[in-house]
Amino acid sequence: MTQPVSSAQQGGPDKGAASSPVPDLRKKDGPARTPGLRLDVRNLSLLGVLAVLVAVGGFTEPDAFLDTGNLQLILTQSSVIGVVTVGMTFVITSGGIDLSVGAMVALASVWATTVATQEYGFAGILFTAVVVGLATGLVNGLLIAYGRMVPFIATLAMLASARGLALQITDGKTQIVTVKSVLDLGLPDSYVLGIPPLVMMFAAVTVVGWLVLNRTTFGRRTVAVGGNAEAARLAGIDVRRQRLFLYLLSGLCCGIAAFMLIILSGSGQNTNGNLYELDAIAAAIIGGTLLSGGRGTIVGSVLGVLVFTTITNIFALNNLQSDVQQIAKGAIIVAAVLVQRRTSAHGET
Repeated sequence: MTQPVSSAQQGGPDKGAASSPVPDLRKKDGPARTPGLRLDVRNLSLLGVLAVLVAVGGFTEPDAFLDTGNLQLILTQSSVIGVVTVGMTFVITSGGIDLSVGAMVALASVWATTVATQEYGFAGILFTAVVVGLATGLVNGLLIAYGRMVPFIATLAMLASARGLALQITDGKTQIVTVKSVLDLGLPDSYVLGIPPLVMMFAAVTVVGWLVLNRTTFGRRTVAVGGNAEAARLAGIDVRRQRLFLYLLSGLCCGIAAFMLIILSGSGQNTNGNLYELDAIAAAIIGGTLLSGGRGTIVGSVLGVLVFTTITNIFALNNLQSDVQQIAKGAIIVAAVLVQRRTSAHGET
């Protein structure tokens, strides 16, 4: 009675139990190539949307929108939420969700800008931001992977806890950064060939994220876990450890984003990262990452971030109210999800 179970678990000679999940995993990896054309079309569509937005911005406010400083501003504002979105893309691809990324950014930014931390200079601020991000990601990963908590609940609890701790640290006050080497990175004098340092950091994270997701075993395991966690487990993947690493990765991205936000704003506030979780999830979804897991695209997520940031910039230049911006974002999210459902339905037939 127990022999088939033990042999399947040990990957022994019971070929029937071990062989069936492997083809399933290959099928899950296969769509990453077969839908390659479809994903390219989706990315091209987002590029088309961006082109339309640039045309609209250039038509409505040609002097302001097409100004070099404004274009640099769009890229800079995209960088912080973009780094968070890279981490979110991995989590969603695995079939998870992280609602705490905004609060984690806030906590990391205020912890890294306390008077005690700033005494250690540039390295102290960077180190603290990254460590706090990793620590919060570790807590999320342990609760979800080994505590068997639903990701929605675990990260919602972290959202509340991290926001509360950030408020307690700052006592509701803004913590001003006095470390000159950190502040200098936000000045035009630090630009390289007209490119702000924050944009270069975002580009580096994007490239690394793309390589990890598309060219490493870790990325293939992430897709496999999101596509069919049980099949991944039977194929020899440690699903719990993979999920732990994914939330650690999300925390790392939040720590990096917190440091970038410190450079951008020159301060740490408990309100930092407000609604980042919604923006990151929305950007990943419209970029083509499947909300139910099993498919993710870093390039699409980055394009999604650029679309949202450009929309916000155009609305601000045209003095449109923020509620109109939120309505537009909501409509884009709904349209993207409907397109995903339609695409998935065609793929299954």
